[in-house]
Amino acid sequence: MTLVIHELERVERRVLGALRCVDATTGAAIDQALEVEVATPEGEAARLLRNRSGLYVITLAPGLEAHAAAYAQPPADAPRTYVATLRDPTGRYLPRLAGLSLPRDPDPAHGDQAGSLFRPIDVLLYPSGSAPVGTNWAVLRVSLAESGGDRLGGALLRVSRNGTVLARGLTDWRGEALLPVSGVPVTTWSDDPDAVVVSELEVQVETIFDPTAGRRASAAAVAAGRPPATPPVVDPDAIEAARAGLPHAAQAVAIAARREQTLSLVLALP
Repeated sequence: MTLVIHELERVERRVLGALRCVDATTGAAIDQALEVEVATPEGEAARLLRNRSGLYVITLAPGLEAHAAAYAQPPADAPRTYVATLRDPTGRYLPRLAGLSLPRDPDPAHGDQAGSLFRPIDVLLYPSGSAPVGTNWAVLRVSLAESGGDRLGGALLRVSRNGTVLARGLTDWRGEALLPVSGVPVTTWSDDPDAVVVSELEVQVETIFDPTAGRRASAAAVAAGRPPATPPVVDPDAIEAARAGLPHAAQAVAIAARREQTLSLVLALP
């Protein structure tokens, strides 16, 4: 008996990478659908699709068209820079930018390395002021202004202790941020020789602002609820990388599990 197989249809697709959106507080992947765009710095859009795992897969990118039909041997193109814009239509997470470098390493032997094509690119999303918080979290609600009174939107906030960053957040156009810190123990060992355990942690709350990327809003506009025509959408990773050359300041704060507190911070700008 002769077995004859007829090929009715063949679907082949090469991908250039994938984005995985992650909750910055919990580290969990975000399942809900988001608005995600990837483009060149000049604004030429890449092609994306969202798969069943919730990854945003890049199937075609400007300047890398030759990769679409290359399977056995991908072209040896030099890495190009792209920018992802991520927005949450529900408003639970603040919008942000993220820089990408494509193409990624297609060698399966390097699958455990950060730049591998076989590893999704994790992009952390930060909560808006209306996002829910966990029962045992330490919660900071921050209002940030410059010394003249304008509110600072698009600033990066960091909570650190003994040089370790415990949490990060972003201010919205009003200069307000929800900064939750998960994993704070109800009691922990004390550094004070007169106390064995304590229920508070002494931390540093740091603000970093890039005047070229962030936005200022007057106190009057915030009070009237008038958002700017272009709300701040920043790349927090780029702000953190440039921290040494940007206006920044830190303030000591005592936090505790199950405690919510408000902070009004002022940052002097040049």
